[in-house]
Amino acid sequence: MAEMGSKGVTAGKIASNVQKKLTRAQEKVLQKLGKADETKDEQFEQCVQNFNKQLTEGTRLQKDLRTYLASVKAMHEASKKLSECLQEVYEPEWPGRDEANKIAENNDLLWMDYHQKLVDQALLTMDTYLGQFPDIKSRIAKRGRKLVDYDSARHHYESLQTAKKKDEAKIAKAEEELIKAQKVFEEMNVDLQEELPSLWNSRVGFYVNTFQSIAGLEENFHKEMSKLNQNLNDVLVSLEKQHGSNTFTVKAQPRKKTKLFSRLRRKKNSDNVPEKGNKSPSPPPDGSPAATPEIRVNHEPEPASGASPGATIPKSPSQPAEASEVVGGAQEPGETAASEAASSSLPAVVVETFSATVNGAVEGSGGAGRLDLPPGFMFKVQAQHDYTATDTDELQLKAGDVVLVIPFQNPEEQDEGWLMGVKESDWNDHKELEKCRGVFPENFTERVQ
Repeated sequence: MAEMGSKGVTAGKIASNVQKKLTRAQEKVLQKLGKADETKDEQFEQCVQNFNKQLTEGTRLQKDLRTYLASVKAMHEASKKLSECLQEVYEPEWPGRDEANKIAENNDLLWMDYHQKLVDQALLTMDTYLGQFPDIKSRIAKRGRKLVDYDSARHHYESLQTAKKKDEAKIAKAEEELIKAQKVFEEMNVDLQEELPSLWNSRVGFYVNTFQSIAGLEENFHKEMSKLNQNLNDVLVSLEKQHGSNTFTVKAQPRKKTKLFSRLRRKKNSDNVPEKGNKSPSPPPDGSPAATPEIRVNHEPEPASGASPGATIPKSPSQPAEASEVVGGAQEPGETAASEAASSSLPAVVVETFSATVNGAVEGSGGAGRLDLPPGFMFKVQAQHDYTATDTDELQLKAGDVVLVIPFQNPEEQDEGWLMGVKESDWNDHKELEKCRGVFPENFTERVQ
């Protein structure tokens, strides 16, 4: 019997709920058709709009905060792997290994602490703030249903009162239902009318506290992280100072491993053989006495006005020997100054031999030629790193060596990134270009003149 009674109560409740839904649906249709009045509360509707806006903003903030926390977690993992990499490559005999390991541990702890505080002081607060919205949203929906019930009861009561044939019993029952529906609606309406404006105003303080917490935690995190980074930088600077010579290895640009000097020698030997019918002598080889530039001035007394054209003119006491100028453009490498002197109209200076620079530049005061530089000298460079020669035609360099750069006799034999030259020390000691010159990588040197 008890089971049958329970089933009867359940069935009756279901039927009552179905009847309520049908009545509400019918009332809404009548309201939309304009055949029934609808109770309006514009102030409450504004509160509902503010509530929906506040819920949307809070949900977005919660989503973005979770994304931020996920990014912090990812940065923590990336930083941890980077620190582990440094620990692996940091060899045991290097100074500062223990300090570097301790910094890595503190780095990991700092990331963990930062993430946990963000969860406690921002995310959990955010979750609590949004936790109140579902209940209020449900109560707003229930209030809407109770308002429809109230309007339906009111319309039913009014229709019974205006009917031609009045039934007092039905009118009394309808009035009772109207009072009951009105009471339920007003109780819910009053509570929401108080809570919704208060909830709307609370958003300001919540946003302030949330973003202040995030900003403060981030500021402290970066301060502590900056200290750790500075300590790690100090450790690495100390390592660099103690192993400075092995910090970087400069490599020369690759070049073709050709026997450059053998080709040059074969070319020179073939050039020294005069062509048939050519009576002019071939250029002397570099390093021979005839190839050494020399300017000689004859100091014999000035001859009479009728002197022969080949006579020399004495130099005045106030005229320095260096003031003599060479007229004409730059000579080709290997061309002797004697041949130019033969066609020149400068009887004051007898030039035995002269080898001009490739670009025609003349060094020294008054434009006088430099006697202490190899033929074709272009500029000086200084070795910044040691270079070990890997072929017979390459120069062996030590950091600090000065090299006098000269041109390739055959430009086609020059590889990109390589220069031809002779070390200044070798040139000063031997003055033999053929034995001293060689090629070297340009990126191992720096131009100084």
